[in-house]
Amino acid sequence: MSHPDFPFSAIVGHDQLRLALILCAVRPEIGGVLIRGEKGTAKSTAVRALAGILSSIDGACLVELPIGATEDRVIGSLDLQKVLRDGEHAFSPGLLSRAHRGVLYVDEVNLLHDHLVDVLLDAAAMGRVHVERDGVSHSYESRFVLIGTMNPEEGELRPQLLDRFGLTVDVRASREVAVRTEVIRARLAYEADPQGFAARFADADADVARRIAAARTRVAGVVLGDDELGRIAALCAAFDVDGMRADLVVARTAVAHAAWRGAEHVAAEDIRVAAELALPHRRRRDPFDDPGLDPGALDEILGDQDTGPEPEPDPDPDSDPPGGGTPPPAESETSGQSEGSPSPSPAPAQQSAAPTPTFQTRALRVPGVGEGAPGRRSVARNRSGAVVGVSPGDTGDGLHLFATMLATAGRSRQAGRLRPDVDDIRLAVRQGREGNLVIFVVDASGSMAARDRMSAVSGAALSLLRDAYQRRDKVAVITFRADQAQLLLPPTTSAHIAGRRLARFDTGGRTPLAQGLLAAADLVRREKVRDRTRRPLVVVLTDGRATGGPDPLGRSRIAAARLVAEGASAVVVDCETSYIRLGLAGVLADALGAPVLRLEQLRAEALTAVVRSAA
Repeated sequence: MSHPDFPFSAIVGHDQLRLALILCAVRPEIGGVLIRGEKGTAKSTAVRALAGILSSIDGACLVELPIGATEDRVIGSLDLQKVLRDGEHAFSPGLLSRAHRGVLYVDEVNLLHDHLVDVLLDAAAMGRVHVERDGVSHSYESRFVLIGTMNPEEGELRPQLLDRFGLTVDVRASREVAVRTEVIRARLAYEADPQGFAARFADADADVARRIAAARTRVAGVVLGDDELGRIAALCAAFDVDGMRADLVVARTAVAHAAWRGAEHVAAEDIRVAAELALPHRRRRDPFDDPGLDPGALDEILGDQDTGPEPEPDPDPDSDPPGGGTPPPAESETSGQSEGSPSPSPAPAQQSAAPTPTFQTRALRVPGVGEGAPGRRSVARNRSGAVVGVSPGDTGDGLHLFATMLATAGRSRQAGRLRPDVDDIRLAVRQGREGNLVIFVVDASGSMAARDRMSAVSGAALSLLRDAYQRRDKVAVITFRADQAQLLLPPTTSAHIAGRRLARFDTGGRTPLAQGLLAAADLVRREKVRDRTRRPLVVVLTDGRATGGPDPLGRSRIAAARLVAEGASAVVVDCETSYIRLGLAGVLADALGAPVLRLEQLRAEALTAVVRSAA
């Protein structure tokens, strides 16, 4: 006997999350809910609990969409078996058909391919799926509550895809001891006796189901007056959101909230709730921006100043250095000792200077043809590319129907009907672009710590990071200074988190170049175990100096050879700004078999010739 899901009413805290789910259940046209939060914050628990509520109303089911699903699996495709057996065109519906009148759940939606996210969101907005392919035209109803969950540390959705979700909720574990205690108590009670625990909350969940059903009946009659429409338009204009989708989502959500609370007219409180759920994620114009909504501005626009004290903001997870402890004061200085003199104690660190403004960079590419996940950087054979050939084996991506039928026809005809065989199957060979693992190795030593130079280096690194975000790369950041290298950011697709780490880090001390290269080699080796198809590109930002320990330059050459042995491609960005140039970055580039760019050459308008030589 299967265990019942955790009851919706038993979820501790997360009031805004539960409300967002309820409002989308009342009015699916809102466009679904995106739930963002760290691991272990009851995201999936809440989704499954909602599905249980809806199943009691109209028999709704929960359909989960696997991350690796194909487009045919999602929207449906030609029924090839009937075509070959009966000579008839027939359509086989996909997951979106099964999700009709239910909940479509996509866990880790930020890892889902962009074209599939577009398909899902279009279906959620229109309530219908139209398929035009393989000579078949088909349409079917698909009205569902779309819910996606994601951990921002594992990567972001593109802003244009983020905007397509009606509502977004950020969830995090409470820092209050009493709340955390209650969460533990509830979970342990559920695990000890799932049936009994569910029975304790059966009446409360039934009441939620009744209220949702009543709100669905009432929602069509809720009046959204001209004054309230004006407030919504003024609100979206004041917060400078793009397009008209935000206005429509706020309006639909406000109506749903009014219906949920049993009102016949939309009021300011409904608009406030709708704005808090629908606008914060639409204000992000840049992957480095923090999502959020200014409560004071919201109060002013809605004409409601008496909202009580503001809650204390959650602590900044990046307020301390990744290694722990408190950040050093900005005024601290690096040691005044020369590089050749002994150092009785570690050189004090200072914070890197504010980065210069970012700029557009040319693409740096990994040579050769890869097989990695779809992206926009290096050439690869993957399922998102254009068809460039046909394979009779198992090395292609998807069935090439025409070539398969042609092989069948050329082999045999029996009884006037094609009889396909396994050997007739032909796969499409596609070539497109892939995303790579871009590892930034940043020299943060004393020779780089002059404020104007470090500002330029940070600005260049952030510019490269923005480019990596746009090209669907995973990124990692390593800094080296004093006597060690530090993995400032493990591989992630979150440009927001990477940007925060690159904009502020410790500088000063000697230049352990070898340690930085060895740290990059170790990271490449570990990541190959996780995903052998994602090819690495190591971008080293340094002036090429190596100090500290015996034969630092020799150790750097050995470390460079190890990085090359791991199969990593590299680019060296020469950050030397002295009038008399030593050219040490060029020596490093030779050891890595990599092109070398001067810092000013990173700008798009100055990089064309160099990139061609690196491609």
